[in-house]
Amino acid sequence: MSLCINLGITEWRQGKCNFKKTKQLFRKAQQTKRSTSKDPKKKAKRDQLIIGAHNEYLAIAKTIIEKAEQSLYFIDTDDICLQIKIDEILKYIGYAEKFIDQINRRVIDGKTIPHNEKVFSIFEEHTEWISKGKAGVPQQLGIRVCIVRDQFGFILQHKVMESTTDDKVAVSIIFDAKQKFKNIKSCSFDKGFHSPTNQKELAEILDTVILPFKGKLSEKRKAIEYSEEFLEARKKHSAVESSIGALQNHGLKKCPDHGIHGFKRYVSMGMLAMNLQILGHAIQQKKLKRQKKKCKG
Repeated sequence: MSLCINLGITEWRQGKCNFKKTKQLFRKAQQTKRSTSKDPKKKAKRDQLIIGAHNEYLAIAKTIIEKAEQSLYFIDTDDICLQIKIDEILKYIGYAEKFIDQINRRVIDGKTIPHNEKVFSIFEEHTEWISKGKAGVPQQLGIRVCIVRDQFGFILQHKVMESTTDDKVAVSIIFDAKQKFKNIKSCSFDKGFHSPTNQKELAEILDTVILPFKGKLSEKRKAIEYSEEFLEARKKHSAVESSIGALQNHGLKKCPDHGIHGFKRYVSMGMLAMNLQILGHAIQQKKLKRQKKKCKG
């Protein structure tokens, strides 16, 4: 709308009014879903109200999209900045058409939208739906990041997990870490990293693999997982949770950068910043010990 006003295109004089009406119809469509009645008649009536409200909303949305496409069609420019704005508008029109199609399929036709077709952010397209399975935070929006931490708290390796899960990165992240740090002999993992292939391949890379099995344990596996060495290593595993919390508290809970490349860069800088902080703390503690010795002397 603002682009057309700047270019002297008058078709959008009622733009604000149209957007206000669109928002009202969107809210109306939302409100119709609030009823939780189990009565068949009331449920059928509510379903019809939901379909009617969404049809009204989609009708005005389609009208605005058509109007926007017509307005852009008549804009002819060699200005690069203006062309970038037009391309951005066309991108959002594409999203709008996709969502209209999905609303038709989901609400009007009653079909299920496959997970791989869902978009969780039109601004950060790489955003994923993460099922945490934890009380209070069952789901989150973002991207998983896997880290390898040593006994001193330093982050040795990290990996941004685009469209992948823990069990798919366990071997590769340890292999990469071993290329840089040859002395890595053992590593403790969460249960989510388990797979028979991972157990086998990690055993070839590491001397000791602390990776709990999923499901019912065999007698042989029970002997391994209830052994003193295994249990002792699992107790130390909580330290990595502390590192994850520290990373989140120091800026990695929310990324202010844009795009997947900006996200990866920001994550890498966060890991570096934490390592520098740990190093600084270690140096500070050494200085304090020296001062205490001098004072005693």
